[in-house]
Amino acid sequence: MDIRIYYEDTDAGGIVYHANYLNFAERGRTEFLRHTGFDNSDIHNNHGVMFVVRHIEIDYLKPALLDDVLQLETTIIELKNSSFIMHQCAVRDGEIIADMRVVLVCVDTKSYKPVRLPENVKEAFQAYSENVE
Repeated sequence: MDIRIYYEDTDAGGIVYHANYLNFAERGRTEFLRHTGFDNSDIHNNHGVMFVVRHIEIDYLKPALLDDVLQLETTIIELKNSSFIMHQCAVRDGEIIADMRVVLVCVDTKSYKPVRLPENVKEAFQAYSENVE
């Protein structure tokens, strides 16, 4: 997924403000979900679950600048019964400039308690996962 850097993404120093990578990562996860045949509305409305971020780590390796075009790559590196870990990276000209690890938990939309991933969602994710429980 391509992300162009606009003025609104930058800070006073002219580089992407660090917190904006969280927004980029969210967009990447949303597009990843669509790529597997689902979307957030479908998961919420038809399965009664949603995915919430439990933990996120970001290593900022190089700055992104105004007008840069970044590629955001998203993969599942670990898939468990009620959670999964995604690796996301922002790439510019073939070089990783931000490296992210995101732990997501599947929760019930009413109780907000962890629940098992819907089986059809888990099966779809398995095709994009490196390590399956």
